[in-house]
Amino acid sequence: MARPLTIGLTGGIAAGKSEALLAFERLGAATISSDAIVHRLLDDEPLLDRLVDRWGPEVAPDGRVDRSRVGEIVFADRDQLRWLEAQIHPLVGERIGVWLQSLPEATRVAVIEVPLLFETEMEGAFDATVAVVASEPVRRERADARGQALVLEREARQLEQDEKASRADHVVRNDGTVEELEGELSALLARIGARGAPGADPLQT
Repeated sequence: MARPLTIGLTGGIAAGKSEALLAFERLGAATISSDAIVHRLLDDEPLLDRLVDRWGPEVAPDGRVDRSRVGEIVFADRDQLRWLEAQIHPLVGERIGVWLQSLPEATRVAVIEVPLLFETEMEGAFDATVAVVASEPVRRERADARGQALVLEREARQLEQDEKASRADHVVRNDGTVEELEGELSALLARIGARGAPGADPLQT
């Protein structure tokens, strides 16, 4: 069975990673978000019990994790954050592995959105890495429009956008429209030889 080309997708807060993931899906790629995996993991065993054991039942009223409460704990204490990440990251890796194995044989491209791709040193797990970037005014406007909480704290645990861009194999700017972003990603798939993806050129030998 041929393995799909795997792309690790990352970028700064409010740069447009999720929008890029949707665009990749429209272009024919299989897609998954590590954040979505984390959300599911938080309400399942074994993670749910581990959080309750460490922080008490108030973090999971009615058997569901209070993500806001967990955020308050970990973004205010780096030791707690490191503990949580040590619990989550192996489980996320396992889920991504299972997902990749479950893809249809005809799948040519698989894109995984990983906000902390470089921070967690996961870049080696992918055939290529892509960083989505946007200007600071655009990012702030998007963050404000979404009412994102704890933006400064979240940024504090991430590499600067320029650093992410310097480490990525490919950089896509997202200051414009969704259509422009999709056009950039379609051209990117062609450049990296995503054979079989809509709009992509075959690999040159």
